[in-house]
Amino acid sequence: RGQFHFDQRRQTEPGAFIPDGTSTKGVDVTIGDWSIQGLNGRDHLAAQMANYAMHLSLLGLKPPALHNGNGLISFGVGGFSYYYSRTRMALSGTLVDHNQLLQVTGEAWMDHQWGNFLSFGSGGWDWFSIQLNNNTEMMIYLIRDADGKIGATYAGLTGTDSNERLLPPNALHVRILNHWTSQATGAIYPSGWQIEINDPRLYTSLTLTPELQNQELVVYQSTGNAYWEGAVTIRGHSAGTQVQGEGYVELTGYAH
Repeated sequence: RGQFHFDQRRQTEPGAFIPDGTSTKGVDVTIGDWSIQGLNGRDHLAAQMANYAMHLSLLGLKPPALHNGNGLISFGVGGFSYYYSRTRMALSGTLVDHNQLLQVTGEAWMDHQWGNFLSFGSGGWDWFSIQLNNNTEMMIYLIRDADGKIGATYAGLTGTDSNERLLPPNALHVRILNHWTSQATGAIYPSGWQIEINDPRLYTSLTLTPELQNQELVVYQSTGNAYWEGAVTIRGHSAGTQVQGEGYVELTGYAH
């Protein structure tokens, strides 16, 4: 307990094709003893690795949030991306920890993104998913160029009505509080953030703290890179009310 473990798998299907976009069959993918099945906000995940296993069921508690209003985000010359999230899903199932069976419940977040967008070269992104205890969620990202300069930002709030509201880019301020250096890759990652939204409709100030500093994924055999992606705890206030919550942060482009 209190440690970060990961595994990776990759499988290429001969003759793979893009299915009919009107398909209503959902997803059903198996790689060895790892699997995912799902349709319309009901998903089942199963996987195992040395000393650990999981069998989880997820149920969407809100309709999918279509980012940018219609689920389509343009990156200019970099292409476009279809993008939606199920920002709050009820989770239940079992974990196996060194032969000990544990019943678990919780809440999850599911992203689905696809399109013709290109890699961001030697740049990267900082991505934040935020679930607050007032039944609202936020999705925020910052895209960096090769020099570390922020070239694009996005901030969206999914309210209790399940609709996403875009927040003005100039209202978003993200301050890095600490850094962590990976012994595996030598990469220096941000580690802790202060996120402020200076919008009169929703003034928000949140502090995000990693639950573990080392949540780096060194996955050259699957995605071909190394990056940090992990759980954070959240404290702060939003719209004049104290809030707390949980989140997940993804940091790419720091390990070379």
